[in-house]
Order: sequence, then C-alpha cells, then structure tokens
Amino acid sequence: MKLSAKYNRVTLIASIIVFVFTGVIYYSVIHYILTDQLDRDLEIEEDEIVAYVQTNGKLPQAGSFKEQKVSYHLIDPERDFERRYFYNDYFNESAQKIEPGRSLISTVKVSGKLYSVTVTKSRVESEDLVRIIVLITLSVTILLLITLLLINRFILNNIWKPFYGILLQMKAFNLADKNDIRIESTKIDEFAELNTAVATMSLRVKQDYRELKSFTDNASHEMMTPLAVINSKLDTLIQTETFSDSQGELIEDIYVAVGKLSRLNQTLLMLAKIENNLIADQEMIPLDNLIRQKTRQFQELLQLHNINLRTDLAHKQINMNKHLADMLINNLLSNAIRHNYKDGQIFIQLNDSQLIVSNTSLDTALIADKVFERFYKNTASEGMGLGLAISNQICNLYHFKLNYAYQNSQHIFTVSFLEG
Repeated sequence: MKLSAKYNRVTLIASIIVFVFTGVIYYSVIHYILTDQLDRDLEIEEDEIVAYVQTNGKLPQAGSFKEQKVSYHLIDPERDFERRYFYNDYFNESAQKIEPGRSLISTVKVSGKLYSVTVTKSRVESEDLVRIIVLITLSVTILLLITLLLINRFILNNIWKPFYGILLQMKAFNLADKNDIRIESTKIDEFAELNTAVATMSLRVKQDYRELKSFTDNASHEMMTPLAVINSKLDTLIQTETFSDSQGELIEDIYVAVGKLSRLNQTLLMLAKIENNLIADQEMIPLDNLIRQKTRQFQELLQLHNINLRTDLAHKQINMNKHLADMLINNLLSNAIRHNYKDGQIFIQLNDSQLIVSNTSLDTALIADKVFERFYKNTASEGMGLGLAISNQICNLYHFKLNYAYQNSQHIFTVSFLEG
C-alpha cells in the first residue's frame, strides 16, 4: 500500500470517527437547548394561568390555540400529584393532524377545588430546526471530507513527486552506468536532504566500485602471470629430468592444484561480472538445440560411467548472453554427472516455462538454504562449490528462478523462466 493511500485511509477513518462523535454531541446539545426553550415557554403559560386564576377566581378557557393546547381535569385533593414535563403526541385542531408535542402538567386551586392543568406545545418547529441543522452539518461534513480527499490526492501527490523521482532513479541505479543520480528540485527540506544524501551515497558507492573493480582486475592479471610461469616451469622440469614414481606424483599434484587455482580465479571473476551486470550482448538462443549440443559434448563421459540420459525437449527460445547460457547448461549437466553413480540416470525436461534437470545420486539431500551459496559442496565432491552459485547468479541476472528439490533419491534442479 502506498503511503498516500495509507494516509488517506487513516485520515478518512479518523475524520469519520471524529465527525460522528462530535455530531452526536452537537445533536444532543441542540436538542437540549430547544427542549429547554420549550420548557420555558410552557412555564410562561403555566404562570399566566395561575395569574389569571388569582385575578379572576376561575380557570381560563381551555382549548387548542396555534401550536398549543390547554386542558383541565378535576382531581382528588388528597391524591399525590407530581409536576412534570413529558413528551407526547396530540391532535392539532388547526392543522387537523397528530403532531409531536412537549407537555407540562401541574395543579391549580380554584374555589377550593384542585385541578390538573396540562399545557402542550408543538415540537414540529423544533424538530424541523434540528433536522435542518443536522442536514447542514452533514452536508458540510461531506463537503469537508471530499475536499480533504481531493487535497490528499492532488496536492499531496504533487508534494511527494520529488520522492518518487529519486526512488525511480534509485531503482534504475547501476554501478556500471556513467550517469549519476540527478537531484530533484523541491522546496521540502526533508526531500531535499534525502536527495542530497542519495546523490552523495551513489557517488561514494561508484567510487568504491571503481576501486574494487580495478583491484579485482589487477589481482586477476597478477595471479595469471605466476600461474603461467609455474605451468611453464613444470613443463620444462618434466622434459629435462627423469623422476621417480613419488616425484611424478608430487608434480602431478602440483599440476592439479595449479589448474584448480586457475579455474577458481576465472570462476570468481565471472561471478563478479555477473553480479555487477557487466555482461551484455544478448540474443535469442534456441535452448533445446543448446542442450542437445551439450549432451553430445558429454557423451563420452556419460558412456564412461554408463549413465542413462533421457531428454524431453520442447522448442524454447530465451533472450540472454550465449556464453552465460552455455555456462548455465554446462554447470547443471556436469553437476548431474559428477554427483551420479555408475549405471545411474539423468533426465532433462524442457518446456515453455521450465527446464528440469534431475539425476540419481548416492548423496543425501543438500541443504536447500545453502545449496546455491559459494563453496558449499558435499565433503566427497572434488569440485570447487561454485558451479551452482554461478548458475543461480545467471538466473537472477535474467529474472529466472532456480530451485532445488530432493525426491525419490534424486536431486532435481528447476529453472523457471519468469521472464520480464
């Protein structure tokens, strides 16, 4: 959820709660004021009746008047009687309909007799006034909410535009790109500070990257020279001397170690190039043809271990660097052969969405969380533990997904082509 949407939702909910709460209080206060006004009017009518009785010694005329009704009833003097206000409905003779009213009932003595006096006033005008006030308040509230939403939608989006601009540049940031992050123009202090911090960070990161790249290139070049010298001296040594069996084994071990060191150097350099996206030259590659080509190259090795290779290849083209595609298939296939056993099986399946390479093995299941980490390998393996790490980096570079599973004593590697 975007920050603006989250802010709008919280603001809207908070505003509705506040408006409902204040609306209830507002309605209650208005209702109380109008009721109090009606009660005062009823008291005035009561005082006028008492004053009339004291002056004339009789009750004034009962009946319905405009928005008002007065009635008298003879009651027992010994009866307890409470003066009180209450709501009721009464028949308005002038309007010829039943209306809501507010009544006051009290007592008055006339010529030694006790009468109950009921004065009723219409609440129609009060209710209409409350209704009008509620409608006006509701309209103002709705208008205020709409205005608030429009302000959040247009003004806040415009305010946040520099933030999204710098965010877009950060997403597109590439260490190998020569273009620096552009500082967005803004009057907001926090965004200006963010822009400056991001621009400074990008320059520092690029500088560190250039220094690291230079160091890596120099280290690789310097390592290749002594390795080449060692190989050359070993060749010369073999040609000029006669060695015993033990000396020959020592020299063979040196050859193996030097070759392993050379491959390790090249592999680490390739990993660095893949991670930093320094390999371009993409093209459409028929993956099924590439797999057939690689299986032919490994045919002698498969026959040596009597491994049965089965394939189910549909036509599939992928857009990637040809060298990396070759390396991906080579690593997966060589890994399936290296960790297999005599008379074992390998099955390669290719469809439009997946490439699946499964192989039998005496090895137990690998740790799924570590299988693609550098230098992770089985203790019995003679490899360097970098083949699967490189394969995973290649898949990440092209937005593929490489997964590992272990089922029915088989190691299964699946490449899902989540292109785009």
